[in-house]
Amino acid sequence: MTQSNIHQEVLNANDSYAASFGDKKNLALPPARGFAILTCMDARLDPAKYAGLSEGDAHVIRNAGGRATDDAIRSLVISHKLLGTKEWFVIHHTNCGMELFSDGVISSLLDDNLETASFDGKNWSNPKHGHGSSHGHFLKWHTIDDNAESVVQDVKRIREHPLVAKHIPLYGYIYDVKTGRLNEVKAATEAGKPKA
Repeated sequence: MTQSNIHQEVLNANDSYAASFGDKKNLALPPARGFAILTCMDARLDPAKYAGLSEGDAHVIRNAGGRATDDAIRSLVISHKLLGTKEWFVIHHTNCGMELFSDGVISSLLDDNLETASFDGKNWSNPKHGHGSSHGHFLKWHTIDDNAESVVQDVKRIREHPLVAKHIPLYGYIYDVKTGRLNEVKAATEAGKPKA
């Protein structure tokens, strides 16, 4: 297997970054602006840019789809309880890869082979076969059928979680990968209103 230059490129970039690190060493542990964002890991999303963040401003929790998984909620609870965030955003996005498959599809692909699958715009397939694993059938993949509805579901799941303080406002948005705009999912923000 040939290695790419990625490893060295990352280290070189870090050398440049560290050389001009300056006063960032004095940033406080709690986020300065007191909020957190739960969003997707998609490489087209840059929360620092779309939400106007600088280092130290906010917590950004990312996973495939920006879903309110147990681990995402764990991070949000820590964000509030120990580090003082007071408002949370759930931000999904258009053209999300999590809309392109189901739990059954990915489980079957993994059952057959663990290497990267191919997508022809409609269907997924494995270029190689063999050396798969049945473990994919036992995971919840948190795929998305309806983007706006998934934002509502995630906000409701967070709002109803017994470890989430009821006074924290939650906002639901979809980031448009074609325009860079955050579009509110009003039903999600309504569901995320603080409770007395």
